[in-house]
Amino acid sequence: MEKMPNERPALLIIDMVKDNFASDRPLPIAEHGKKIIAPINDLIAAFRTRDWPVVFSTDAFHESDFIFKSRMSPHSLAGTEGADVIDELNRTPEDLWLPKPRFSAFFNTSLASTLKDQQVTLCAVAGIATNFCVLTTCMDALCNDFKAVLLSDCSAAMHRHLHDNVIASYERNPLQPLFEVASARELLQALGA
Repeated sequence: MEKMPNERPALLIIDMVKDNFASDRPLPIAEHGKKIIAPINDLIAAFRTRDWPVVFSTDAFHESDFIFKSRMSPHSLAGTEGADVIDELNRTPEDLWLPKPRFSAFFNTSLASTLKDQQVTLCAVAGIATNFCVLTTCMDALCNDFKAVLLSDCSAAMHRHLHDNVIASYERNPLQPLFEVASARELLQALGA
C-alpha cells in the first residue's frame, strides 16, 4: 500500500449490531464477527487519537422490506434493540451512528455529505459481512468520490472462505490506489500514523 499522509480518513464500522451476535439465535457470522471486535476497537482508539471521524453504520430494516422476500429473515429492524451497536465496541457520543436502509452505508443516507463536510477523503471500512455490506460500502465510497480501504483484519463474513475470496479478488485490482485492501496496521502506516 502506497504512503498517503495527506488523506483525511474516516473509519466506517458496518453492521456490528446485536441481532447479528444474539446468543438466543446464533448466526454463523457471530463466530467470525467476535474475532474482529478487538482489532476494530484498537483502530477506533487510533482514529480518536488523531481526531479522525468514526462512523457506525447499521442495518435499520423494516419487516416489509423487499430484501425479506428472499431467504433472508427479518433482522436488525429499525427502532429495535437488535439494530443497536453491540456493547463490546467502544462507541462514544461523539461518534456518528448512521442507521441505513440497505446494504451500503451510503444508500439513502447522509453519509456522503457528512464526510465531505468533514473534509474526509478516504473511507476505511470494517465490520460485517465482507461479501455484502462491507464491499457495497467500499464500492459506494468510490461512487461518491472517496478512496476506499477494505480492512482485511477488521471485517468478517459468514464463512471464512467467503471473506478470503473477497479479499483475494480485490487485493490487486485496477482501481488501486483508489480502492485498496489492507490490514489496520498497513493502513495506519500508510497514513503516517
